Amino acid sequence: MQTMPNQPSLFDSSPTPDAGSDAEAGSGPGIEAAVPGRGPRPGRPPRRTRPWWARLLGRLLSPWIGLSIEPQAPGDAIDDRQVCYVLEDYGLSNALILDRACREAGLPSPLVPLPGDLLGRKRAYVALSRRNAGSALALATQIATQRKPERKKSHSDSLARLLEAHHDDPTLDVQLVPVSIFVGRAPDKNSGWFSVLFSENWALVGRFRRLLAILLNGRDTQVRFAPPVAVRDIVAEDLEREREVRKLSRLLRTHFNRIRAAIIGPDLSTRRLLVDKVLSSTPVRDAIADQARREGGDGAKGQAEAWKKAHGYAYEVAADYSHPVVRSASFLLTTVWNRIFRGVLVHHLDQLKAAAPGHEIVYVPCHRSHMDYLLLSYLLYTRGIVPPHIAAGINLNLPVIGTILRKGGAFFIRRSFRGNALYSAVFTEYVAKLVAGGYSIEYFIEGGRSRTGRLLQPKGGMVAMTVRAFLRQPTRPVLFQPVYIGYEKLMEGNSYFDELSGKPKEKESIWALLWGIPKVLRQNYGQVVVNFGEPIALADMLAEHAGSWDGKPLPDEDKPDWLATTVDATAQRIQERVNSAADVNPINLLALALLSTPKHAMGEGDLTAQIVLSKKLLAEVPYSPLVTVSPHSPQQIIAHGEEIGVLHRVVHPLGDVLRVDGDTAVLLSYFRNNVVHLFTASAWIACCFLHNRRMSRETLLRIGRSMYPFLQGELFLPWDEDGFAARIDATIALFMREGLLERVSEDDGGILARQAGQSDEVFRLRAIGHPLQQAFERYYIAISVLAKNGSGTLGAGELEGLCQLAAQRLSLLYAPAAPEFFDKTLFRGFIQKLRELGLVKLDHNSKLAFDQRLDTWARDAKVILGRELRHTIEKISPEAAPPAATQA
Repeated sequence: MQTMPNQPSLFDSSPTPDAGSDAEAGSGPGIEAAVPGRGPRPGRPPRRTRPWWARLLGRLLSPWIGLSIEPQAPGDAIDDRQVCYVLEDYGLSNALILDRACREAGLPSPLVPLPGDLLGRKRAYVALSRRNAGSALALATQIATQRKPERKKSHSDSLARLLEAHHDDPTLDVQLVPVSIFVGRAPDKNSGWFSVLFSENWALVGRFRRLLAILLNGRDTQVRFAPPVAVRDIVAEDLEREREVRKLSRLLRTHFNRIRAAIIGPDLSTRRLLVDKVLSSTPVRDAIADQARREGGDGAKGQAEAWKKAHGYAYEVAADYSHPVVRSASFLLTTVWNRIFRGVLVHHLDQLKAAAPGHEIVYVPCHRSHMDYLLLSYLLYTRGIVPPHIAAGINLNLPVIGTILRKGGAFFIRRSFRGNALYSAVFTEYVAKLVAGGYSIEYFIEGGRSRTGRLLQPKGGMVAMTVRAFLRQPTRPVLFQPVYIGYEKLMEGNSYFDELSGKPKEKESIWALLWGIPKVLRQNYGQVVVNFGEPIALADMLAEHAGSWDGKPLPDEDKPDWLATTVDATAQRIQERVNSAADVNPINLLALALLSTPKHAMGEGDLTAQIVLSKKLLAEVPYSPLVTVSPHSPQQIIAHGEEIGVLHRVVHPLGDVLRVDGDTAVLLSYFRNNVVHLFTASAWIACCFLHNRRMSRETLLRIGRSMYPFLQGELFLPWDEDGFAARIDATIALFMREGLLERVSEDDGGILARQAGQSDEVFRLRAIGHPLQQAFERYYIAISVLAKNGSGTLGAGELEGLCQLAAQRLSLLYAPAAPEFFDKTLFRGFIQKLRELGLVKLDHNSKLAFDQRLDTWARDAKVILGRELRHTIEKISPEAAPPAATQA
């Protein structure tokens, strides 16, 4: 169990309305029941040692209890003042567990009373609630004797007594230490399913169920100490006595609820209750009324039909989270991961664990595989964080599988809401209820799995719903948590290859899934790395882009100008933070090197040198402190590639050659694209020297600045132009140290040159620049097609189509390019960036118009591309078909 450093103070978040009473703890053996207003019995000195029954029961309980204490040294935060512990609820087991945890941590025992027995209970702890084991008997007795039910207490009598003692004695200064106890938070893989039924949850269970929980799961008990709270600080506020006790009780209960939600998740209402809340909300009721009017229903009957449809939509969407199902799935997945993966590594999780309490966490991972859903939830769960509710495509709502996913927290979303206002209202309200209720959420802002390995342009729908939900009820701060998931081999690799080759996407089916399981279990998928990026606070994004917002709730009908800007900027920032937490695994490094050669083959010495250069670039010009790189040596990386079937070794007397076949090369382009953004500056410099022997540093920087906005938009790079220029300078210095470049003159800030001929250094430069070369070829295709057709001739859609055709033909004439080379969405992004920079604009006919500035940009692009390639692109650039003649 990992510890949570820097735990938040009890008063870090604003208190929430108290949902229940603060009933005082009941009595256990040897603990005297409280009598209101009475202190310790006169003539009996306070006890200074643990009572005999505690020592006896502690020994009986010891074999069944295994403690994990957080933080590891709770005494560091507690000073020499008297200590009174606070538990969420009373139970003899809780008292004994707390006593043992305090002894192991070197803290005062809770079963030894405070000096003077301030609580009047011969102990040094209080509890906010008790188990109502005898409530049914008590109620029956009250009915039989016709007595009125006792009024439920609104706060703890012991807390009131402790506060009163501080008012009476100005020198008294006791510190309250809240302690959360969780029995059976995460049974291990050897635990049975029966153990799951008695694991920790939100229910206040009776003595018998608690006994079973300890017998089955007690060896996995977590005790979490919070920072102390000085009672004297509460008294100093000089509130009314009753209000003073209520405030302290409410703050303590809020703290316990926040910690419990972070450990085992929110208090999950049933699916039916959540659906009822959605259907009873004002936006959904208005949408039901609109639906009834559109369908022409006659009064009550039309309303009933529309409500029935909304009810069906809500049940189609809603998750049905089941704690036993999640725990049972964790046992099964442990076996699966151990069989198909060599390991699952997790980095940078501690900062999330520190920030999670008190926040609405929205996990926004990159989407590479269907395994993403299961993997992230499993990792969070096994590391003490509640799994999120996951937005899953409706295509995964298969028989049996859909039910299991729903029980695991998945809620289903249709691919499009267009034309269905009622469904949109129901789904939006459901998300709003999740956000307001403190449920962590997970969704993929790319909209679908990436088939090329690059991050896709974000779709802002779910981000917009999250932002609107917060603005409607801005009480619980929202934290977006970017997550990078890196694989060495994809389960969907073959299907991606088919789709990239032009075959239609196969529809998911239960039978295809079942038939595929044996094949999956026989494969070796290498290692998986999950990196948590730097969190993004929604409050910071609103402060940056919504300066006019005053922090007050914003009605749904209000659509301020800054809303769309905030959503787009947040989505863009998420993608940048995902990329900034990338992992570079052995397959990424092999793909970067081998795909740079025409036959996708290298001598072993050349491959080793290229891997060394790539790792040196990542180490000496780091992209981000959160990027992780494989620690293995080049020899180990090559051996690993052979082991999982990526590389084939051809033995030769002059030195072994390592190669990949054609289909594998296409799949390897996926893994190269995962990390190509990390090498943007070095690849840019290398591209400039592929067809130029010499170039001034000034020219290199100037053209780099002009090209950077297009690279930034395509690869989600985090710097501005000055930041990119600084990276170019740092990389030039490294290239000079490695002998790849040299300074031959001091003119124009220094003339740089590469070696002549086909030296090893030129070969290494070419390999570094190859991944970016194709991006510049795409850019030049778009410029060439525009120029050939003339200003004001093509619309944006027409230009995309013609660019795709030209790219396909170029790929046929030259060596096959990466699958994304003729991806229409990449051309669309480039055209959009041209418009943003003002190089092209729409005229009154919605055609793209441009001027001589585009020619200047094209001249800069010629510096990068060879003469023969430029000539071929200009030759194959198609012209738009002339419009059909209009008949008279």
